[in-house]
Amino acid sequence: MGLSEGLSNPTKKAMVIDECCNMIEVQLASKSGMSGIALKTAFAALKGVKPGYIPYVVEQILPQCFTALDPIWSEGVEKGDPVGHLSKNRSHTADALLSVTDARVKNAKRQIVRGTYEKFRGSAKKHVEEAVPDFAKVIDNYTKV
Repeated sequence: MGLSEGLSNPTKKAMVIDECCNMIEVQLASKSGMSGIALKTAFAALKGVKPGYIPYVVEQILPQCFTALDPIWSEGVEKGDPVGHLSKNRSHTADALLSVTDARVKNAKRQIVRGTYEKFRGSAKKHVEEAVPDFAKVIDNYTKV
């Protein structure tokens, strides 16, 4: 069974969306300096697009993210430690996740979304790589429920 197949269960889906949103907030709070301020400002602007925008976006891209991560996660399952495997291969994992967001932003209708993404895309991989261990734990929790 692929990771995204479990999203058909409304309880699991709600749990993973909530955990992902919390993880994003924690990751963002850990950022400091000028780049941290810029990221926090950009995120606040995206949150202001409409109420519930971030959970909505997470819900929309989660199936594609899980599909992109399925092969890496499955390798980790075969090795007995999928969380560790994603973390150890965080560059590959980040590339898989960013391929989803890159494709998604091409169709974004809101200029603030496209503009914000394009502004931060150059440094995005570093930030996604830093978040991979926490995201891997969210996936692990989700697969055990």
